[in-house]
Parts: sequence; C-alpha cells; structure tokens
Amino acid sequence: MNTLFTSLWTVLLLSPLVRSQQLQRRDILNYLLNRSTYDPGIAPDYEEDVATEVEVQLEITSIDSISAISMEYSMNVLLQQTWRDPRLNFSHISNISVLELDQRRIGDVWAPDIFFKNEKSGSLHTVTVPNKLLHINNDGSVLYSMRLSLTLSCMMDLRYFPMDDQTCSILMESFGYSKENVALRWNSKEPVIFGLDDNDEQSLPQFYFYKPLETEGCFSVDSFNIEFSCLKAKLFLQRNLGFYIAQVFIPSMLIVILSWISFWIHVDYLPARASLGVVCVLTMTTQSSGIRSSLPVLSYIKAIDVWLAAGLLFVVAALLEFAYINVQTRKHRKQAKDDEESMQIAEPQAKTDFMDRARRVDRVSRIVFPLCYAVFNLVFWAVYLAK
Repeated sequence: MNTLFTSLWTVLLLSPLVRSQQLQRRDILNYLLNRSTYDPGIAPDYEEDVATEVEVQLEITSIDSISAISMEYSMNVLLQQTWRDPRLNFSHISNISVLELDQRRIGDVWAPDIFFKNEKSGSLHTVTVPNKLLHINNDGSVLYSMRLSLTLSCMMDLRYFPMDDQTCSILMESFGYSKENVALRWNSKEPVIFGLDDNDEQSLPQFYFYKPLETEGCFSVDSFNIEFSCLKAKLFLQRNLGFYIAQVFIPSMLIVILSWISFWIHVDYLPARASLGVVCVLTMTTQSSGIRSSLPVLSYIKAIDVWLAAGLLFVVAALLEFAYINVQTRKHRKQAKDDEESMQIAEPQAKTDFMDRARRVDRVSRIVFPLCYAVFNLVFWAVYLAK
C-alpha cells in the first residue's frame, strides 16, 4: 500500500502540470523525506559501496581559557559539515534553490556522527532553541551547522614555563562509520576560521598564536582493528610574558636586591639586619608557594622553579652572611669582655681582628652578590629565551 502511494505521489509530482506550477516547500520536503523511500539511518552512498565524503569547516568564535593545571582549553565553535545526498536532489521537480529545515525536521535527514576525540566536556547551545541549521540544496548537497561549547584536553610541556610554547590539537572523528562509509575532508578554502579576528594572530589573555594553524587528514584504528576517518587541527600557542614579568620576575628580583641592603647596615645593628633577612626569606617563600599553586605537580623542573629557587638561594645566602657577621661580632665582644675582666691590655690587632673580618666580609659581599646574580640572570635568560 505504501509503495503504491509513493508511486502515485511521484507520478503526481513529476507530471507536466505540476512541474509547470510552483510547488510548495512543504510538499517538496514531504516528498524527499518520505520514510518509505528515504531512510535517515542509512548513509547516502551506502548502497553504492563507496564512502560519503563529508567536508568539514570549523569556525572558532572564542577561546575562553587555557588551563595549565588541568591541561585543557575551552572554546566556542561553529561546526559546519557539507556532503551530497543524491536521494535529496529535487532539481527535477522545482526551481527552488535551497530548503531550510525547521529544528523539528532536522532529525529526518541523515547526518554524519562526528565527535571530538580529545573532548573532556561539551554541550550544544540551546538558547533559545537548539542552535542547529540544516539546508538542502536542489542538487542534493546538504549544509549542516551547529554551535558548540567544548573543553578539549591539551597535554602541555611546561619545562620552559613561563617562556613556553604549546601545541594544542582539535581531533575530530566519525564515531560509528568506518572509512569505507564516511570519509572526512577539511574545507579546501578555509578549514578553520577565527570568528573574532581575520587572521591567525588573534591574541588571548595569556597566549598568542606565533604561527598559523595547521590542518591535516588522518586515520584512526580502534581496539577492534576498524579504521575510521579523522581530522586534526593544530593550534600553536606562545605564552605571553607580560604578566609574569610584572608579577613574578620583577618582584622577586627586587626582593633579592633588597636583601643586599644588610651589607650596608653597620655590623652593630644586628636586629635591623636580622629582621631584613628574615622578611626577605619569608616573602620569597610566599611568592614561590603562590606561583606553584597555579601549576600542576610535575616530575620535572620548570624554568620558573629555577628562577625562584635561585632567588631564594641568594636571599638565604645573604641571611647566612649576616649569621657569619653576627658570630664575628660576638667573638669581638667576648674578647673585649675577657680583656676587661682580666685587666689585661690586649694588642691592638687582637682587639680589632674579628670586627675587621666582619667588615671585610660585608665589603666583599657588596660586590660578589650583585655580580653572581647578574651572571645568573645572563645565563638564565640566554638559556630559556634562546630555546
């Protein structure tokens, strides 16, 4: 009965009388998507035993955040897919160029089952309606677009942090159709578009693109030895140093320089020198803890670890220098007290030996500490900026 109805409907639509008139879009859709002749659960070229080529274009409307702690980044995208379904060709029955489907009818058309392989979480935008679009052209080509929010994993190498650069990938693959049924291809003109900027130099809060992105096709084999078609896009990101220069490097450098003030304080002012040294050590430790709390626990040493450890080492060394001066001063006072109790007149060289030694160490430290720190800075920036 259904076959008879379909035949009659086809004859009616193809009759010269009907073709001479303008068909309503509703009639064309009912004709094309009739379940007795069109099955949305079967790929367009399934019966011909060839793969349906799906052209993919990705429009990145925004990249919201890139997290080093969780090794992920979030973005909003428009996923646009184009393929040709010969069953939806209606050029022979109407002069209409394109049919725009309502949300409730999109499910009646076959669509690829693309998923993001490195996705950690994602959602389809549904305000105020599901953000989907499907257009059918009169030659049977289909445009399918949807708006998504994605959080994708990005395994980062933080050895040079914060002078590091990262390569984050977008991996797309057909979930259920093997490469014999669905073949994914990037759009030949513009595979990936940045919606907020016309070029690849779009800036982010912490990163910028230091070279154009790359796209490539690929194949993936699952545990059942089934090969699937996939697509890959690589984003090349360079971390912006401005924040870390202002919030980490300059403050820690000033703390180290501040610790050297004790070398110019008189050796007799022990409380002032002790307070200055302890405050510098505590400040440096607090800054190091704050920076490490924003980074993941890793098994290797990062550039920021080297910088903070060296700064803490210089500050502790200045505190140890004060400890040595304190010991020499105490020896001098003890010697003077012993001479007074024994009513003996000590030789001038013996009376001033410990005090002169303390002053000599201070004079040497005024030159050695800044010189060593300058050498460390020269080596540090040369190694990590010339990577």
